[in-house]
Amino acid sequence: MTDPIRLGIAGLGTVGAGVVKIVQRHGSLLERRCGRPVEITAVSARSREKDRGVSIKPYAWEDDPVALARRDDVDVLVELMGGEDGPAKNATEAAIANGKHVVTANKAMLAHHGQALAEAAEDAGVNLRFEAAVAGGIPVIKALTEGLAGNAITRVMGVMNGTCNYILTRMDDAGLTYEEAFAEADGLGYLEADPELDVGGIDAGHKLSLLASIAFGTRVAFDDMTLEGIGRISIDDIRRAGDLGYKIKLLGVAQMTGRGLEQRMTPCLVPSASPLGQLLGGTNMVVIEGDAVEQIVLRGPGAGEGPTASAVMGDICDIARGIRLPVFGQPAQTLRPAPPANAESPACFYLRLALVDKPGALAKVATVLGENGISIDRMRQYDHPGADAPVLIVTHRTARPNLDTALAALPGTGVVTGAPVALRIEDV
Repeated sequence: MTDPIRLGIAGLGTVGAGVVKIVQRHGSLLERRCGRPVEITAVSARSREKDRGVSIKPYAWEDDPVALARRDDVDVLVELMGGEDGPAKNATEAAIANGKHVVTANKAMLAHHGQALAEAAEDAGVNLRFEAAVAGGIPVIKALTEGLAGNAITRVMGVMNGTCNYILTRMDDAGLTYEEAFAEADGLGYLEADPELDVGGIDAGHKLSLLASIAFGTRVAFDDMTLEGIGRISIDDIRRAGDLGYKIKLLGVAQMTGRGLEQRMTPCLVPSASPLGQLLGGTNMVVIEGDAVEQIVLRGPGAGEGPTASAVMGDICDIARGIRLPVFGQPAQTLRPAPPANAESPACFYLRLALVDKPGALAKVATVLGENGISIDRMRQYDHPGADAPVLIVTHRTARPNLDTALAALPGTGVVTGAPVALRIEDV
């Protein structure tokens, strides 16, 4: 096939401009690799005159992305506007209805509407590809749907928000408070317009829900995910975890258990010497475990113009080559509803307590833990100038409901001051 594949790009922000640059810079390379030319025919964005560092004058302009999606000279809608509803969803639906392929980086739209969009695309015989929606430049979607298709996936986990990892890294290596590291990240432009999407774990949760669907053959179930951001992580927790040989990460974990599909995006402790523990700055990492391959680790830039545009172009090239795949790795109609896990799998936990410095305080804490079936693996008490004694406890493996019951009972002992901090320790 020598006819060009024609792109309509909706959204010319950082990633959209990056896609334009790749097409302009690597036209001959793309043609050799795809077996046909890759051309941009039309674009759409909020402002036509904005300086994007790349010329869009050669391309037709549409004010309305839905009109762009319906153009006769567009074969692939490249949706890079973002947002779970509104113009992005309307343009995607219009493209599918008009027999166009769609490539998107929109994790929010797919996390909330992925099943319906996948069914529509497959019924229409077109591709809906979203490599750029998860982990930036890391080809994790392709790894799950293609390279690991012969595996029964047992667990997917990873650090999937570079902003959170940057904040936690800066707290660790520079001794910054959460507020100081947050302000630094904001000054560098790392935060979303709504910062809660980043630091609240929502952005990363969207990504994990998509990976879980592919990994376990289930419908996307973002609403069933356990979400907790990094806002309550203190510099004390960073330092104390380090003393125990751990790093704190906003870690996503998805696994199918006898209790159902477990999906959580929460702060966890991981061993400092592990690949996840050594991950610094804005880098992402995804760990996939399968019955045949055992464990693989994918690491790379999780955001930015070049990495995300690279992922977009990978999807475009597959479509240009004539590759056709179900959206979530198997026909959407065969994806089964995901039964949410009724409880987290047991784990060890890190506890940080402030105790009244008097005889018998530790014994009262140990009694409450023991009454709830929680045994102590190790404990450490720190020197302190004031009346309250900081104490760290690492538990043996226990069920989270047991721990929650114990934590609720601790204030009644009269020896615990302030709110205890409890963080899961993840086996990696």
